[in-house]
Amino acid sequence: MKKILLIAALIVVIVIAGVAGYLKFALPDIAPPPDITIHSTPERIKHGEYLANHVTVCMDCHSTRDWNRFSGPVIPGTLGKGGEHFGREMGFPGDFYSKNITPQNLGNWTDGEIFRTITTGVNKNREALFPVMPYLHYGKMDKEDVYDIIAYLRQLPAINNEIPGHTVDFPMNFILNTIPEDAVAMQHPDKTDLTKYGNYLVTISACIDCHTQVKQGQPIRELAYAGGREFQMPNGMVRSANITPDPETGIGNWTEESFLSRFKAYLDSSSIYQLSDTQVNTLMPWTMYAGMDTTDLRAIYAYLKTLPPVKNKVEHFQPAKAF
Repeated sequence: MKKILLIAALIVVIVIAGVAGYLKFALPDIAPPPDITIHSTPERIKHGEYLANHVTVCMDCHSTRDWNRFSGPVIPGTLGKGGEHFGREMGFPGDFYSKNITPQNLGNWTDGEIFRTITTGVNKNREALFPVMPYLHYGKMDKEDVYDIIAYLRQLPAINNEIPGHTVDFPMNFILNTIPEDAVAMQHPDKTDLTKYGNYLVTISACIDCHTQVKQGQPIRELAYAGGREFQMPNGMVRSANITPDPETGIGNWTEESFLSRFKAYLDSSSIYQLSDTQVNTLMPWTMYAGMDTTDLRAIYAYLKTLPPVKNKVEHFQPAKAF
């Protein structure tokens, strides 16, 4: 009997080791980088700048933000330098840092390697990235939009900024390799179809990530876009807004004009005020989204109004002293 138990235990150990080895070394199972060369044009760079700063807001995490001011506007001269920390104190399973995406770091990357990283979450060295960068959503971008972003990144001023390596807690260090997946691009809709175009913009902007509560790292689907996801800030808790068309707790009673005004208000620098030590900030990069084209904002509004309304009252700010 002891021999049988020993053999069984050995089989279990071998199976576990095999699974762990597969997760750690065989994955991520992603296609090689595409063999592409992006020909930059002024139009491509300009549109890439618009997307990276005002729609997909790549520059949100890959720059330095001034958290002493409302909504943490990007500090001039830091575009793409990386280094923003996402750590355990914020609820992440380890310590992660945004990468330097200026030519200082990406200069020896091919266009295909950058494309694969943006759209699948697998970098030049075939390492899986933690999805604080919403690559599962970026993978749905029309390829031409991704090309435009890459063209824009190529012409950023090079900034020398060494980024610390990341550390990943168990079991995420094994799970992480299972997250990337091959991109399935959407076709860029015609802008005249506001609802369809709005769906495209909301998807590639990954609005659902911040505006949906999570449980054990997974979004609670029945609360999609209903807000309430918690983000720990230095002096309190901030929770995302309910952006479903519920009339009581969401944007059901918002007119298109009030929706546009909320975003465009932050074009005025006086709206980005200095915060006191007791005021809780917001992660929402209002100054970046304020630069979004009015047609695009109208499309987003049109799409959000088609979502199922979810009643979910959110307390947006909670100072640390209230915990």
